[in-house]
Amino acid sequence: MKAAPSVVVLDYGSGNLRSAQRALQHVGAEVSVTDDVGAARECDGLVVPGVGAFAACMAGVRGVDGDTVVRDRLAAQRPVLGICVGMQVLYDAGNEHGVETAGVGVLAGRVERLHAPVLPHMGWNTVTPAAGSQLFAGVEDERFYFVHSYAVAPTGEDETLAEHGESFVAGVEHGVLSATQFHPEKSGAAGLHLLQNWVLSLS
Repeated sequence: MKAAPSVVVLDYGSGNLRSAQRALQHVGAEVSVTDDVGAARECDGLVVPGVGAFAACMAGVRGVDGDTVVRDRLAAQRPVLGICVGMQVLYDAGNEHGVETAGVGVLAGRVERLHAPVLPHMGWNTVTPAAGSQLFAGVEDERFYFVHSYAVAPTGEDETLAEHGESFVAGVEHGVLSATQFHPEKSGAAGLHLLQNWVLSLS
């Protein structure tokens, strides 16, 4: 019997670590929550979670050398999944309250405040998956759970989009790099299906 894919949820002091761990275990991964750089480099799949402010999350990521680990994994074609602010910090930069913070820089674009009548964008929303999406296979018409006030404007063809006041990037699939602005671990059966799609891609 083939061993379950090994997944590390990066613990840098932010994110729904245990709920992400439980959801990934539920869909068949062997999951550890750790800030250990070696484990983060060597696992089959690395998850970068995140809640809160861009600058604080980026400081946490740098504090455990997570930015270097992400870049090294992608250079070696090893899968990474970013969730919520864990997706946002993968971009070039974030602008919150007029403060510009450099991100990991493995995705082109800037995280900025949404132009919407109600913020934060909190609750269930449909998405428009990118053509040929593997991450959203089987859940193209489902709703996912969002909690955010900042997002990235659409920049390319490999993006899944959603609307709240304006169109924004809800998901990215760029080679071995995947990311979601919403929380799949809080998105019920549809979120579990999406996570299962990702875990199955690791084997």
